[in-house]
Amino acid sequence: MKTGLLLLLLVTTLAERVNGLYFYLEGSERKCFMEDLPKDTLVVGYYKAEEFVPETNSFVQPPNLAIHITVEETFDNNHRVVMQKGQANGKLTFSAADSGEHRICFQTNSGGAGWFSKQAVRLNLDIAIGETSVFDKKSTVNKKITPLVEKIQELNHRLMDIKREQIFQREREAEFRDESEKINARVVRWSIIQLIVLGVTCAWQLSHLRGFFVKQKLV
Repeated sequence: MKTGLLLLLLVTTLAERVNGLYFYLEGSERKCFMEDLPKDTLVVGYYKAEEFVPETNSFVQPPNLAIHITVEETFDNNHRVVMQKGQANGKLTFSAADSGEHRICFQTNSGGAGWFSKQAVRLNLDIAIGETSVFDKKSTVNKKITPLVEKIQELNHRLMDIKREQIFQREREAEFRDESEKINARVVRWSIIQLIVLGVTCAWQLSHLRGFFVKQKLV
């Protein structure tokens, strides 16, 4: 009993990163969001686009509605890793080749009226990051797996996600430390240069004043 409660607590604590949201697009409008991803992280998203119909004051899904999706690595000069065009209801899947910030963008043709149409479109997006049970269950529907084995597999996958996240954070910490050391070195060099300039200025002023006093026969 205690083991089961402990396993349930761990599974709850290591909850998967699943984000659900919706937003609106108008015509050729392109909307993006940023995601910081560790290396080899799997990203899977399901989207559903619906076009607004003023006559019925509701959102419907016309057959000619298409979605254009791009994923770019902002840390690598906006290198494009995904570019796909699909139907209004579809799936997005990619794996991060390198650690860093990724830009995920969506654009619609707005119901066949062309990319310059101003028809409002609502895009529902469910996106999961990492090897989560959301997709493991879909791939193992026809397999007979006991609840305990399934929980253990969930826990193992989420521990792998946490391990990748820790490696990513250590890399970011190392980059921040190196940058801080560079800044500190520049500050020290600038301080030394200031001291040298100040010393040379003082020496020149003392020499000038000594020559002036000797010239005026004050010394």
